[in-house]
Amino acid sequence: MFASWPDLLRLLSLPVFAWVAYRDVRTRRVPNPAWYPLAALAVILLVWELGPVLLSGPATLSERRLLLGTALSVGIVVPLSYGFWLVGGFGGADAKAFFVIALLFPTYPHYALWEFGVAWLPVQLPAVRTTLGVFSLTVLSNTVLAAVAYPFVLAARNAVAGRLSPAMFVARPVAAADTVREYGTLLHFDDRRLRDVRSLSGLRSYFSYRGLDLDALRMYLQYRGLALEEARADPDRYRDPATLPAEPHDPGGGVVPDSGDPAPRTDGPRPGEGPDAHGEAAHDDPWGAERFLADIEGSAYGTTPAGLRRGLDALATEATVWVSPGIPFLVPLFVGLVVSLTAGDALFVLLGLVGLV
Repeated sequence: MFASWPDLLRLLSLPVFAWVAYRDVRTRRVPNPAWYPLAALAVILLVWELGPVLLSGPATLSERRLLLGTALSVGIVVPLSYGFWLVGGFGGADAKAFFVIALLFPTYPHYALWEFGVAWLPVQLPAVRTTLGVFSLTVLSNTVLAAVAYPFVLAARNAVAGRLSPAMFVARPVAAADTVREYGTLLHFDDRRLRDVRSLSGLRSYFSYRGLDLDALRMYLQYRGLALEEARADPDRYRDPATLPAEPHDPGGGVVPDSGDPAPRTDGPRPGEGPDAHGEAAHDDPWGAERFLADIEGSAYGTTPAGLRRGLDALATEATVWVSPGIPFLVPLFVGLVVSLTAGDALFVLLGLVGLV
């Protein structure tokens, strides 16, 4: 037989991981119910394979390896993913994806390609297996390798377009007016915002930034009921916190709306307030950034009042800004899973080439 039934059923997860990768690119969000069928499938397959072993005890070497590999997968990958999420290295969807991977692919699946009798095919998939035999760790390492390649892909795209600077590895230029339809982080390069400094001495400043998350920008505009084009057309007016609406809108979660526009704006300042009422004190809180962050529940993706003001000032005065799209991590995860199921452990191969394994 080409593969066992559990290993064949594991392949049903590939279309789901392809879909969540697509969602990650389009919206940077994956609904929680997307993980339920995968988690249910993982539990069913674990019971299918481990049930007889636990009931009768691991009698053979393969059964002992199955039990040990499952214990290592759940005991290492799940806490590791949770730890990355706690420190901000993973998003919530990224951590959940690896929870599922740890349960669904604890040990190496086995697909016997010799059954097809094609000379150019490898004997079996995955082609390269580690000694430890924990497949979820292979998926994790392949995902990291795929993610490491992302800045070079971004740099290549920038180079083709003639955008040569250290920033080409982390960001791309975007028209300031279009940022409400983008996902990523607005970068702040201080006095060399868009200057193409092509020296290594200028590299550090490009990577030492505190930018505005564009989800937080959309939350702010939604809160005010303000279009970015309006803020750009009359920034002096909207820097005045007295122009905040008396009844702000629900800021939402910062998702790019279908229309690309925020909620209909509410004209005018709060009743009884305005520049004449506050005088110079009206600009103690430019853009109303501090009030916005104090009014909303929770955090706007870690945005500070100062960071929000810098971002709004840049968007109000610059025609073009640098935006780091970040890494939609479920895309390299999907790539890492496909590579793991076919080629096997890429890191194991690389270490073997340099004689480390």
